[in-house]
Amino acid sequence: MSPSTRPGSVGKALLWMVLLSLLLFWLPVVGPLVAGIVGGQKAGSVSAALFAAVLPALLFGLALFALATSLTGVPLLGVLAGAGGLILALSHIGPLLLGAVIGGFLA
Repeated sequence: MSPSTRPGSVGKALLWMVLLSLLLFWLPVVGPLVAGIVGGQKAGSVSAALFAAVLPALLFGLALFALATSLTGVPLLGVLAGAGGLILALSHIGPLLLGAVIGGFLA
């Protein structure tokens, strides 16, 4: 199969980005960059790579919202915890997005 017709998978890209980000957490900028490049290549295109990079941050914020709301019973506290988690996840996503764009172009 030629590289130009190779299908990409957002799910595989998402899995690779999450796993490599967790394994390379001790490298502050290089770890997410490497995870983004590998995930971008697995995604097959720049748009799929960007989607795969942003989706975990959104899912993390939604999970924190749901868990904080269910544990406290106060929806406002869930909103604050979810927003805080989303901001933390998005602060980590800069090098991951750059790597995803590079990997998407290399695919």
